[in-house]
Parts: sequence; structure tokens; C-alpha cells
Amino acid sequence: MSEEIDVALPQTGIFALGNLSHSYLEFDLLAGVEPTALVTAVASLTEPRTTMGGVNLVTGFRPELWSMVAPSSAPADVIGFTSPVVAADGYTMPATQHDLALWIAGGAYDVVFDAAIGMIAALSQTVELVDETVGWSYHRDLDLTGFIDGTKNPSLSVAPKTVLIPEGAPGAGGSVLLLQKWIHDGAAWTSLDTKRQEQAIGRTKVDSVELVDRPETSHVARTDQDDFGHMFRRNTAFGSVREHGTMFVGFSAEQRNLAVMLESMAGLTNGLRDELTRYTRAVTGAYYFVPSLDDLEACASPSDS
Repeated sequence: MSEEIDVALPQTGIFALGNLSHSYLEFDLLAGVEPTALVTAVASLTEPRTTMGGVNLVTGFRPELWSMVAPSSAPADVIGFTSPVVAADGYTMPATQHDLALWIAGGAYDVVFDAAIGMIAALSQTVELVDETVGWSYHRDLDLTGFIDGTKNPSLSVAPKTVLIPEGAPGAGGSVLLLQKWIHDGAAWTSLDTKRQEQAIGRTKVDSVELVDRPETSHVARTDQDDFGHMFRRNTAFGSVREHGTMFVGFSAEQRNLAVMLESMAGLTNGLRDELTRYTRAVTGAYYFVPSLDDLEACASPSDS
């Protein structure tokens, strides 16, 4: 008989498609609180192998903080978003790293709201809430440009092998999360006709077919996963009619895939800046390590395990 191998289980919310309402909460550790206390409190929020009150929860930690608490379960060379990405012309993707991110998703905002209030209260002795963004599904699979988002995502049957750290490596079953808030210049974008929008994106608008003659400055060309590495995108729209945009939520087994994508968008790889960045700007930027359920459960207080 072959020896059975234990496989680390990922946080299931990474792959829980179809949720219409989202809350992205970012926190900083309170002065005097040990990182271990925070990780224990987060791990004890709920029994980690189930959803909580009808919502899916994904928890991520500043990589350096997780490494301090669980060094044997931390992937090597993963760091926080400590420096902005600056293009040659000054266009900047800022670094706004925090200590903890909670992504709460559900079928309706009332259950997401209730869960968020409960989690914030449960963590109030360890962290302070410093950023909150409410996300929502826009026509199911569109972003606010009117184009289909996540076309290059791997299928759910393949995604775990693509974006989770493999077995045998530190942090197995975990993933690196890039979380960024992008505000759109809706007036400038909608002033473009469909053809010009398609040239900026690199795909057709109606059916998301990649253009044969896509410009090298198009968004598709500057973020081509075949060139820069694979990831799993769970983006949502956010904001009001006055200010709105895209919450970029990208998971990868390797941080470098995410970092190189941003460098390419800024034109740092070959001098060609992503045309889409002429119509949208990042206002936040942080990396978080999303540990496996097993590693997270191991940090829960004994009474919760």
C-alpha cells in the first residue's frame, strides 16, 4: 500500500466564486500587542474548516508578522509592500502595507456587514481597523470598464495547483495575496469609443477575445500571465457614483509573479506603460500571506481547537 500523504487545506474562500457582496478590512497591530496574540485571535474567529454565518472568510497577514509567529510555515523571501512602484514618468502605485487583512464575502451585504461587525469586535484588543472597502459584483463578471474580468483565470480544477504553495514547501497550502484599490477616471474612460477601449485593454469588449494585433501597451500585453507568471484574480467593483473603481484581489504561489506584473504595468520592464493606467490609479497596495487552514488552526487557542 502507498503511504498516505497529508495535504494542507487552503482557505476555501479563495476559490468561493459567486458571492455578490464583499468587505475588505485592513488592520494594524495595537501598540504593545504581540504578533502571536493577533494570529491566535484571528485563528480563533471561527472554526476554520467551515464558513461563518453564511459568509466566506479569507485572512491574510503581513508576511513579516506571520514569519515571526510561524517561521516553519512561512514561505521564504515573501515581504510586505514596503516601497511604491514608480514609473519613469512619475506614475506611482503606493505602498500602504498593514498587518492584517480580512476579506469577507457573501450573497448579500447584510450578512457580510453583520460578520464584519462581529469580527472587528472580536479583534478589538489586538488591532485597529485602518481601512474598509465595500465591494460588489458588477453585472456578475464585469469590472467598471465594462469588460469581462478574470478571463485568464485558471479553472477551479486547476487553480489550487496554480496559486497555492506546493506540498513539501514552507507554507504549503497557503498563497500570497496582492490587495490594491484602483480608482477609475470614469469620465475619461467613457469618452473613448469601443475600439479605443479595446485597444487599451487588448480584448474585445463583448466576448473578451484577445486581439490578434493587441498593442504592446495594452493591459493584456502588460499583464500576460504566460510571460509574468500565473495568478488567480478575484477582483470586485467598489465605491459610489462619485468615486469608484476596482479592488484588485490577486493570489499566487509566488510573490514574484505579482511584483513583476506591477513592474510591467508601470513600464519598468521595457519602458512600455500599461495604457489602462492612463484611466485608473492605485491608491493602496499591500501583500499578505494567506496561510493554509491547517497552519491557521495550529495557531488557535487550545479552547478553540
